[in-house]
Amino acid sequence: MRSITVEVLSGKPVSEHEVEIVERKGQGHPDSICDAIMERVSIELSREYQRQFGTILHHNIDKGFLVAGNAEIRLGGGRVTEPMRLIFGDRATSGMDGKQIPIDEIAISTAKRWIREHLRFVDPDEHVRYDVQIKPGSPELVDIFNRAVPSANDTSAAVGYAPLTETERLVLQTERHMNSAAFKQQFPEAGEDIKVMGCRRGDELNLTAAVAFVDRFIDSETTYFKRKHQMHEAAEEFVRAEAKTLHKITVALNTLDIPGRGLGGMYLSVTGTSAESGDSGQIGRGNKVNGVIALNRPMGTEAAAGKNPVSHVGKIYTIMTHQVADCIYREVSGIREVYVWMLSQIGTAIDHPKIAAAQIILAKRARQNVARRRVQEILERELINITNLTRELAEGKYPVV
Repeated sequence: MRSITVEVLSGKPVSEHEVEIVERKGQGHPDSICDAIMERVSIELSREYQRQFGTILHHNIDKGFLVAGNAEIRLGGGRVTEPMRLIFGDRATSGMDGKQIPIDEIAISTAKRWIREHLRFVDPDEHVRYDVQIKPGSPELVDIFNRAVPSANDTSAAVGYAPLTETERLVLQTERHMNSAAFKQQFPEAGEDIKVMGCRRGDELNLTAAVAFVDRFIDSETTYFKRKHQMHEAAEEFVRAEAKTLHKITVALNTLDIPGRGLGGMYLSVTGTSAESGDSGQIGRGNKVNGVIALNRPMGTEAAAGKNPVSHVGKIYTIMTHQVADCIYREVSGIREVYVWMLSQIGTAIDHPKIAAAQIILAKRARQNVARRRVQEILERELINITNLTRELAEGKYPVV
């Protein structure tokens, strides 16, 4: 028997709170770089394990740190004077039955490939140094992978919710738009390090965006502020077109800038990411698995990126709670908002969490008994099919940034 609880809340959805704050870190943000690369390393290791041994072996690449380098910024194009350093951590099985897996080689080649695909002006050979500190796992955690039913390798909790509010959706879409190929074609000087902070008060939404301009495209202060004005107008036009219920919208861009202060008054970079000199990055400090950092929502403390997709509930439950919440919201009539919680107990089968709970906010005329029963059925169904999710996670189907 699974321990499942369904609770009806009497409060109002977050979209009706007077104040809402939401953040999104773009793909070139140092924290996002760490999350994305370590997750990709886990996926590539899983593929290599399956190719060599027919199964995924124990690994957790969920400790990572990107140490900022140094750069000399110049109008018309500067240079990187000290490379960034990417440190890979934690644990991975390096071999079995006499066969060895080149962990260091996979980690470094995967990182270089991701950088080439996502950071236009970062040379993965010249601008980054790599430090692989991935060691073997403990015997007991390794043994989990030899058991008939995968067991949780930790006692941890996760929470997910649905649906996204209008503020959450617009913050997410704005960053994705500004990092899209079409936007880069229009504004090639817009680096990949983009952060969007949204603050809604009542029906008024203010977005503050920080965009690292690439200095090779800026030949003067006049050019910078001209292009900044054009970029600001384009971003604001996009947000207003995407808005459905919020109509009082303002966008602010690079608000630290001050004309007349030269390089000290403009947000310029050599490579399009602040990791070149201004800001280090760390895994787990970026976006949650649904793409935003929503301060009005409950949040777990697990970093999903890089964790193995077989037994690490810090990854499995973190993604699953959001997916199950979405299923409940779409499939059960009368639900305005839903939160799904899961708690694992180390050593217990992953399809039998210590507790699985849903909290639902219902429309006035919704039938509570019917809603409760349907929510419980969905939770039961999704836990029964949890191995479908773990297989898809190993294939990289669900992004974690």
